[in-house]
Amino acid sequence: MRGGSELPIPKRPYRDSAIFYAVLSAIVVGVAAITGGDLVKAGLVAVGFFVVATAWSWWRFRQRLQRESVR
Repeated sequence: MRGGSELPIPKRPYRDSAIFYAVLSAIVVGVAAITGGDLVKAGLVAVGFFVVATAWSWWRFRQRLQRESVR
């Protein structure tokens, strides 16, 4: 976060972020199923979202953990 006050790192940041984005991906597929959308497209979007969002979170956690270990 900008402004100097960062939230503390969770106990299991990698697992927690993977679970969080998996739930959001499932919601994307669920909304597509409820509204009668194309489940194949929704599944592809959900998988793409999960991979990109999880990779981004893990990269950012890794950077932060490295930065804090230097202190």
